[in-house]
Amino acid sequence: MNTLSSLMRQIEQLGAARSLRQHIAKVQNGSSKADTDRAGGPLLSRLSRPKWILPEAFTTKFTSKTSKSSLKNQARSPMLALVAVVSLSSTLGHRFYNQPKLDVGTKAPQTIKAPDTASVPDYKTTEEQRKAARIGAVAILMLDPAVNRQIYQELQQFLQQGSDLREAVGPFPFAKSSALSLAAQVYLRGCPEWEWRSILAQAKEKSQTSDRLSLDSPAVAGPTENKSQQDAIAQLQAYSRSVRAEEFQSLTDSISSARRSYLNAVEALEKPLVSGFPQIYDTSLFDLSDAAWQKTQTGMNRAAKRMVAQGILQGLPKEILKEAVKLQVADEVPLESQALAVEGLTAILQPNLVRDREETKQLAELAAQKVQPVMIAVQQGEVIVAQGKDISQQDFVLLDYFGLSRRGVNWLGLAGFVCLVAGAIAIVLLVERHYRLRRRDHLLLLLLTLSAPVLVSLGLPWTSLPAIGILAGGFYGSAVGVTVVGLLSALLPIGLGVELIHLVASAAGGLLGAFMAGRLRSREELALLGVAVGLTQGSVYLVGTLIASAAAGAIWYVVLGTVGAQSLAGLAWSVVAIGISPYLEHVFDLITPIRLAELANPNRPLLKKLAAETPGTFQHTLFVASLAEAAARELGCNVELVRAGTLYHDIGKMHDPLGFCENQMGGGNKHDEINDPWASAEIIKKHVSEGLVMARKHRLPKAIQAFIPEHQGTMLIAYFYHQAQQIAAKEAEDLKIALPDAGNLKSTIESREVREEDFRYDGPIPQSRETGILMLADSCEAALRSLKDATHEEALNMVNKILRARWQDNQLIDSGLTREDMSLIAEIFVRVWEQFNHKRIAYPSAVFTPR
Repeated sequence: MNTLSSLMRQIEQLGAARSLRQHIAKVQNGSSKADTDRAGGPLLSRLSRPKWILPEAFTTKFTSKTSKSSLKNQARSPMLALVAVVSLSSTLGHRFYNQPKLDVGTKAPQTIKAPDTASVPDYKTTEEQRKAARIGAVAILMLDPAVNRQIYQELQQFLQQGSDLREAVGPFPFAKSSALSLAAQVYLRGCPEWEWRSILAQAKEKSQTSDRLSLDSPAVAGPTENKSQQDAIAQLQAYSRSVRAEEFQSLTDSISSARRSYLNAVEALEKPLVSGFPQIYDTSLFDLSDAAWQKTQTGMNRAAKRMVAQGILQGLPKEILKEAVKLQVADEVPLESQALAVEGLTAILQPNLVRDREETKQLAELAAQKVQPVMIAVQQGEVIVAQGKDISQQDFVLLDYFGLSRRGVNWLGLAGFVCLVAGAIAIVLLVERHYRLRRRDHLLLLLLTLSAPVLVSLGLPWTSLPAIGILAGGFYGSAVGVTVVGLLSALLPIGLGVELIHLVASAAGGLLGAFMAGRLRSREELALLGVAVGLTQGSVYLVGTLIASAAAGAIWYVVLGTVGAQSLAGLAWSVVAIGISPYLEHVFDLITPIRLAELANPNRPLLKKLAAETPGTFQHTLFVASLAEAAARELGCNVELVRAGTLYHDIGKMHDPLGFCENQMGGGNKHDEINDPWASAEIIKKHVSEGLVMARKHRLPKAIQAFIPEHQGTMLIAYFYHQAQQIAAKEAEDLKIALPDAGNLKSTIESREVREEDFRYDGPIPQSRETGILMLADSCEAALRSLKDATHEEALNMVNKILRARWQDNQLIDSGLTREDMSLIAEIFVRVWEQFNHKRIAYPSAVFTPR
């Protein structure tokens, strides 16, 4: 009896403990508003959640963890910054480690004499003179056959069109010279119609009068008639008196026909004859005889051949070309057509002399080789530089040769340079603060930055700024990339001897690559960016060379070879950057838009396996991805990261596909056969741990791996938790009725204790807005699929309940999502659901009935 009483007291204590745990759970889920307000504290105010609580135990744990991590970061960050300052100062500040105090342009502190007789080569001056000789070498020219063919073709086209116009105007003279003179025929063919009718009327009228009126009598002409008109009338009258009426009518018909053809030809002159040339022909073309036109064509061909053979220079003024054409056609073309020939040839002829690249290059190199090395001779005891005088280049060569330039560490300059480097690093840290870079990201930026001064120190003529810009901009965004390239371009000429034009050209290519790389979404676009970087680098170098050198401006084509080399260098650095970027992404665990797009490709082996082995889970994943992407896009999150992370968040379900209802396809439920909620909960929880194993095996980035545990957080597996509570309660009730053994009863009750932590995921809870959005989308997916004919308000109310439950369960306290975001996310989820659940018209049964 005492044993039974003791056993009953233990049962009551266990029941009280279970009731206490249930009460705490209700308080944690927000059932008690008073407790909620007391437990929230300042942290909840900061997160804009005044009505829901943060459990005290979790708060303590999270605060402790955060502070430890913060202290760890604070302990390591200064060390990494110090390493960056030391390494960059060491590689960039080479000039300050062996800097002569008596350099070119400084004043000599005392009179310095040569300690010995010597003849010292001045390599710098020699190289400058050779470079000037290369640039100043006269270009060798050659005739361009293509231009010559074009000139001859256009000339023949021009002459043929003239012949066609003359043929259209008809033969000339159109009448016998015994009937009408050539001058009269020219006049009658081109005079106005009303004038021709007047002349014809007068000729017919006067031909019928008596012979008392002489042809030369002044009384014949009226006061308004000109000399040509008088001559035409007189000749027509004379001809009409000497022939029959039929012959005179035939002459007037010939004149009328010639006039019609002439007027049509004049209209044709108003149209452009040769494309790209002004109108050259005029009515004087029709006044030339056939012999004169033939001689004109022959003369123009001969003149053009002579001028083409002599060559026409680029930039020759048109006035000079026109004078040369006049001299050529003076003895070849009839006087009456010389003006026409000059105008035609001046318009058709064009420069046909081009630079012979190979010959010019050989001539330039020969001119450079002819430049003898500049030698500076000095006798022992001779004054190299007097006290107070500026040290010239020649003086410095001698001082440096005799070891009198006082080379050493410029501590003051080095200290200032270290401050500049530290300031540049501070600017980069300030810019990248928004992107929350990791220590490994800082290390990668440091290594990329160090590559530029190292390559310059090795003597390479081109810096790696284009590759640095493309990699930094592609990995960390345009702001970080542009900042790094800009600051490095400013520091390089201070600490190292870099040619300014080369540096500016490389910096321009690097800045373009840094600005554009972060905006691109495929390797193909990056390849096109490499071409743009190369063209930019070459163009900037060309412009800089033309501005810096007057000789180069006079013969700019001499530097085209160097410009091409600069363009190829920019393209080559772009190829290097694109080639090593996948390796850097894996080594430093980087997530770029391009890598995320590749990971989201459904043909990836892991995703293909997911679709094949767990088709229901894969369809669930696609719908969740649609919800999460829409919300991420609206909230300004990383959409590519959300898409890729969502596709992989449930890969762990492949370890036991039938353990999840979406893959059972109407078959039996595995958990009904197990009939053990504790074992079922372990199967459900295992999809997180197994998913992490698969993700590590397939080398997914850590940012993608984070979606696997964080999309479940520490949520309660409610179905099996409540099932376990029901089983435990039923067993306890049954044991109250039948108590076969007191000892066995105690062990049975303890083994059936339902602990909430056994039915919660291991976490962590979402640590970013992206994983928080995925948790909410994953929670709402099944509920939204179950809705059929729900209204917008009904769906929105259901989604809000689910989101509120996650908020009250404190799953989103580290995600950065706010109360306002939750309302917006709910609206977006319902909108996407409505798009998927759109209405379709019902087809009549007759459509499916065969004829």
